[in-house]
Amino acid sequence: MVKMNKTLNIAIIGLGQVGIYLYNELKLKKKDIENKTGRKIKIVAISAKNKNKKRSFKIDKKIFYSNPLKILDEKKIDILFEVVGLSDGVSKRIVEGALKKKIHVITPNKALVAKYGDYLANLAEKNKVNFEFEASVAGGIPILRTIKEGLATNKINKVYGILNGTTNYILSEMENSNQSFNKVLRKAQSLGYAEPIDPKLDLNGFDAFAKVRILSALSFNNKISKNKCIMEGIENIDLKDINIAGQLGLRIKLLGICEIKDNKLFETVHPCLVSKNSYIGNVNGVMNAVILEGKPIGESVLQGEGAGPGPTSSSLLSDLLSILRGNIKKPFGVSSSKRKKIENFNNNNYTNSLYLRFEVKDKPGVLSSITNNLAKHKISIQRIIQTPDKKNKRATIVIITHKTSELNSKNCLNLLKKNKNITKYPILIRLYN
Repeated sequence: MVKMNKTLNIAIIGLGQVGIYLYNELKLKKKDIENKTGRKIKIVAISAKNKNKKRSFKIDKKIFYSNPLKILDEKKIDILFEVVGLSDGVSKRIVEGALKKKIHVITPNKALVAKYGDYLANLAEKNKVNFEFEASVAGGIPILRTIKEGLATNKINKVYGILNGTTNYILSEMENSNQSFNKVLRKAQSLGYAEPIDPKLDLNGFDAFAKVRILSALSFNNKISKNKCIMEGIENIDLKDINIAGQLGLRIKLLGICEIKDNKLFETVHPCLVSKNSYIGNVNGVMNAVILEGKPIGESVLQGEGAGPGPTSSSLLSDLLSILRGNIKKPFGVSSSKRKKIENFNNNNYTNSLYLRFEVKDKPGVLSSITNNLAKHKISIQRIIQTPDKKNKRATIVIITHKTSELNSKNCLNLLKKNKNITKYPILIRLYN
């Protein structure tokens, strides 16, 4: 265990939205932190790419470093916050270097944890320091600590929910405002919910999927999986789909799911149609919600804000207080040597009812060619909605199917895309059962 002095020296690497908020919180809550832990803190080093960028505080030049790696050699650091957010590069080098020098590390960097979490956790255990990443999943919701500590003796078999506040805001706002995806995305960017330059990691499902990998490793005591899984985002969700779903009493949500199916590991992120009457169907805006299923707890639900520097900083400070109280813990709840690899579930056997939307030429025989193709691939139909656009000699066909396998639906759609009467590639959204 690292011996800690009465006053602990802190370094913050990265001064973006989260880094600035964190810096201000640490300054503002210094006394509160001391009252709760009996320890004083002092920020002795900060680092960012651009020293001259406008920020809400004046940078103390004496503690600013352009090269964060120099901090490890030139300063006595007890706890380091990494809030740069890269999966590699300076993020990995600074975290790795700090752990090797027996410095506690706190980060909200889900991309780094999902990629190198096993290696970094092992490094932390070896050097008897903490590698904390509560803020990497679901913003301010203490989901990781709940799994590691509150539900430590439970056998968890499934974790699912809304893990990305940006996409949840976009889908909710499209429904509420009846505005297009692109208009709502621009609004999300202006409010700070989506990255202003390149929001694709939120939109394509990657952000939520990194969180699924972390939740899976914690919940099932497995190594972070590298399996090829279904990962889909919301870029292809059209306002038309939102409106049709509403008419059917459904809502579209981007869900992250990890579970043990037939003793095998299943992980996925994709848009789902859920009932408007369900709990998950009423989690809107930037809210996140995580639902755990296990024994003996049954079902447990945690909900809170998942986007923005405030909720993220709340979790970062929670990790800080845990360290200040002297809690040296295994990063994934159990020793690295006791975490196992779980065989991957075959994604082709994943079954769901489907929502299929076809944009077609309005002419005889088109519907029957689609339904015949579905029947050929053992996909049975539950409901058909046909909306003609006589002016443009087009029609929209929506088909809700009974449950079918991923393999059947993939093979069917690959064949249907060759149908010249279908004017654009069909939209597929799975119904969450």
